[in-house]
Amino acid sequence: MRSRRFDEADAQISWATLKSLLPYLLEHRVRVALALGCLIAAKVASVGLPFVLKDLVDTLSAAQGPLIALPVGLLLAYGVVRLATVLFAELRDTVFGRVTERAMRRIGLKVFEHLHQLDLAFHLDRRTGGLSRDIERGNSGISFLLRFMVFNIIPTLLEVGMVTALLLINYHVGFALITLVAVVFYVGYSVWATEWRTGFVRQANQAESATSARSVDSLLNFETVKYFGNERYEAECYDEELAAWEQARRKNRLSLFALNGGQALIVACAMTAMMILAAQQVRVGVMTIGDFVLINAFMMQIFMPLNFLGFIYREMKGAFASIEKMFALLAQVPAVRDDVQAPELCVSEGGIEFDGVSFAYSAERPIIEQLSFRVAPRQRVAIVGASGAGKSTLFKLLFRFYDCTGGRILIDGQDIRRVTQASLRRAIGVVPQDAVLFNGSIFDNIRYGCITATEAEVREAIRLSHLEEFIAQLPKGWDTQVGERGLKLSGGEKQRVAIARTILKRPPILVFDEATSSLDSHAEQSILRAMDEVSARHTALVIAHRLSTVVNADRILVLDQGRLVEQGNHAELLAQKGHYARLWRAQQDTATR
Repeated sequence: MRSRRFDEADAQISWATLKSLLPYLLEHRVRVALALGCLIAAKVASVGLPFVLKDLVDTLSAAQGPLIALPVGLLLAYGVVRLATVLFAELRDTVFGRVTERAMRRIGLKVFEHLHQLDLAFHLDRRTGGLSRDIERGNSGISFLLRFMVFNIIPTLLEVGMVTALLLINYHVGFALITLVAVVFYVGYSVWATEWRTGFVRQANQAESATSARSVDSLLNFETVKYFGNERYEAECYDEELAAWEQARRKNRLSLFALNGGQALIVACAMTAMMILAAQQVRVGVMTIGDFVLINAFMMQIFMPLNFLGFIYREMKGAFASIEKMFALLAQVPAVRDDVQAPELCVSEGGIEFDGVSFAYSAERPIIEQLSFRVAPRQRVAIVGASGAGKSTLFKLLFRFYDCTGGRILIDGQDIRRVTQASLRRAIGVVPQDAVLFNGSIFDNIRYGCITATEAEVREAIRLSHLEEFIAQLPKGWDTQVGERGLKLSGGEKQRVAIARTILKRPPILVFDEATSSLDSHAEQSILRAMDEVSARHTALVIAHRLSTVVNADRILVLDQGRLVEQGNHAELLAQKGHYARLWRAQQDTATR
């Protein structure tokens, strides 16, 4: 059973989170001010409505004959005031809607950009499904806080204060006392009960994220599940997550019942007490029927928004629990960062030097130790070795997915840690072992290498990558959709698309990270021809497991447990009868079986 760990950072909700939202509100000061004006007008009309109703009832009670002008005027005034209450509230929401939507857009873009700035280690440790769900809930929480809390909690409390003051001035002191005591009890109970059930809200959110992450992870690895016939195992694991979600939702639902039930009891007691006192005041002649109606209207007017205030506070706590995770993403500091005022990398020739480079993913797991070598400009150098020798790690260090823990890497004499990551990555084109494509057309995936490229430039990249014949066979040509992660194409076809995409980028340095390791012999030869043509005019690093793919390299570096043990061309290394020769013989023996 997979364990479920709840984030300890969720144990407390910081009200300081609101400070992070203020800049997005202040960006539209005029709209916020206009919305506040509409808000105040709506509340004034709302408080005035019961007084119009009182005068209307008293006038109708006193009238002895047909309706005269005064009741008709009051009826019209009642309609106008009620319309104003609704109209100003709608205007408030409409005006403030732009502020909310723009804030969600700004924050969403900021989180998205920040995620792309974080290092590879962060993304390898995260589950994409859970991450996307956290961001989705965070955006919903921001929308809720901006639209409801700012323009409902404070106005509701203001309305309660106005009504209490009016009751104290115009009527028996008992009305104001009952109202005040009821409000204090209601708010106090709502706060206590909401704090109590916040843990259940977090557990439900966490269980929902885990369920989503589990399903996404399984479906993304659909083929692997099929390879091993583990459909039943995946369903059982998913059901475990669903069971946890079900239990968390049950606790959440029961705690909500307790909260709503307590709030309803307080409201019922307060309303009953107010009506008893009002009826007694009418009986002794201190108040009229209109006053009785006014008291009833005021109580309904107070407790309706108070009931809404309870809902707002409950949802606000849930929203805080959601958006804290998204703001925590913004607080993540990338492990790989540019120096302040770092210059851009200037590549004139494309020479590469590894100078005493060491690297370890953790202190207990050293990968590269004191590695030094040079790659001359426009030279094609292959890096080979057994699995786990550190070949692909060298590429990740060159591309600055990680920073080396010792030594330095130079391009044309410039330490790559002292230049901007953007300029470094513009200078390096990569054809990875597993070429992952976007769910779009072949044309769009190729032009991703240079999104401003013309059709003629895309056609030239297709020609150089030997894709012309394949595309010509497709009914829709380069408009053919490749499917999610390019699953509608074969391995060789995806690799040629990846090569075309890299050609279009026109980088001075090329890296082929085991680009043919998963291909058959025919596809491999086609890819090798494309690689030879493309790398002829560039500095190229070829990371390879199959030695047959690098026999024509200018120089071959042999790694063993993170150390450079041999180097030379194919013939020289065979003559040394060392590591390379043993790997060569082993692969040749395997090929002949």
